Amino acid sequence: MIGKRKSPTLSLGGDPTIDLLPPELRIKRRGRVLRRRISIGIFLLALIVSGAATLVQAQANQAREELRIAQLETQALARQQQGFLEVEKVKAKISLIEAAQEVGISTEINWHKYLNEVQATLPSNVTVDSVNIDSATPFSSYLQPVSSLQGERIATLNFTATSSTLPRVPDWLKSLATLPGFVDASPGSMTRNESGSYSVNITMHIDEVAFSERYSLAGGRP
Repeated sequence: MIGKRKSPTLSLGGDPTIDLLPPELRIKRRGRVLRRRISIGIFLLALIVSGAATLVQAQANQAREELRIAQLETQALARQQQGFLEVEKVKAKISLIEAAQEVGISTEINWHKYLNEVQATLPSNVTVDSVNIDSATPFSSYLQPVSSLQGERIATLNFTATSSTLPRVPDWLKSLATLPGFVDASPGSMTRNESGSYSVNITMHIDEVAFSERYSLAGGRP
């Protein structure tokens, strides 16, 4: 379909004008304007690209600087950690020593104090002459009796007491029953010495109540 050409509009009362420039000059002028616009666009584009490259480079430099600072901090922390490792090693050794001390004294009985208490339960005219002690150790359990009628024990105290008068052994045994950790006691042989005194052998069993528990009483420090 062929479109109709638009008829030129007749302007009445306007200023008369005439364009005497050749068409080639007008085309050249338009080309010059176009080239100028293209040049400006290319310049603006180059400016944007340069600015973006500068920004990226600045960000890269900042990232490298932050990485360097982070590496320095990591090295400093590693050196500090080495110091803490030494402290942890020392603490581990201390804990090991304390554990060994606790195990070592877990079956401890203050025998000096205990024998004084034994002597204190006896009459004033009775003295303890000889003592034989058999007790548990931190590395082995004490041998328990076979009979269920006998109580559990952690030590056996066998001692010989000498009395200047005829011993009242039942009273001695009742007094011994007041001692801490007392399980049972039984008399053995009784002999009369040439001096007229009497010697009685007594076997006494003791349970864990007699432990000194020095570690726990000292708040975890022996």
